[in-house]
Amino acid sequence: MRAAVSEAAAEAEAAPTPWPRYASYAWGVLAFNLLVILWGAFVRASGSGAGCGSHWPLCNGVIVPRAPAIATLIEFGHRVTSGLALLLIVGLVLGAWRGYPRGHVVRLGAALSGAFIVSEALIGAGLVLLEHVATDTSAARGYWVGGHLTNTFLLVAALTLTAWWAAGGRPLRLRGHGMLGALLGVALAAVLVLGVSGAITALGDTLFPVATLAEGKALTFSDTAHVFVRLRVWHPTLAVAVGLWLGVTALVALRAHPAARRWAVALAGLYGLQLGLGVLNVWLLAPIGVQLAHLLLSDLIWIALILLAATALADRPAARIAP
Repeated sequence: MRAAVSEAAAEAEAAPTPWPRYASYAWGVLAFNLLVILWGAFVRASGSGAGCGSHWPLCNGVIVPRAPAIATLIEFGHRVTSGLALLLIVGLVLGAWRGYPRGHVVRLGAALSGAFIVSEALIGAGLVLLEHVATDTSAARGYWVGGHLTNTFLLVAALTLTAWWAAGGRPLRLRGHGMLGALLGVALAAVLVLGVSGAITALGDTLFPVATLAEGKALTFSDTAHVFVRLRVWHPTLAVAVGLWLGVTALVALRAHPAARRWAVALAGLYGLQLGLGVLNVWLLAPIGVQLAHLLLSDLIWIALILLAATALADRPAARIAP
């Protein structure tokens, strides 16, 4: 018996221990990436995407531009912060491999974060090298923007789960949740589609600005308007439909898993605020500041939904456990 206890103690000492501040570091990496996302949106909204020309990773053919224009400073600043985000996620991956045993979910979350930050960089490079930036109105740019938004949301999801699991969150269990699992799956897909729709709408607002609401309405329903403009009408329609679905999903999650209450409440509150901000964005003709706030709320809604799913799907629903 003593030998077994001694052997177990020796194994415990030899096993890697999590970095005490790893969870705080992971949340910090997530917050920094949100800032990088907002800066990227500012690059698009300000028309500064061609600030470094069609060069990548160099800026106008050099490492550090000399006597840069404002657009160059904006684009170059985004590249610098994106590089810092990459380094921070490398630290996240190394910390997970050093502090957690093989097969631990934190390792999985960190590995996914690393994969998505690499694909994020590649998509950004493709946008620059193919010149789908600044005033480019090609349909191909819409596809690239949609793919960029999708990858960004997946990156945010991976970072969120990494931090959540490092803070003590339980691994996901995808089976045994009945209707709740299906509702959450559709909700995640719906918010992703809504995000892509919003990205295309914001691109249209940037490329085809209007002076009045009447002019914007006329262009939206014009058969000769650009496709980015004509797609505007679908975004608010999708927003209302997705909001209703999220409301039902949050209620079912609350009944099945009371521990999900705070994320269900956060999701409902953020989404209500987002709908109001969307109306304001249309009313004010999409100023850059409101666009950035709208995007930030979109990211926070996505994070709240990810944490709602992580909480509700971590264990079997309460109704199936308790009488």
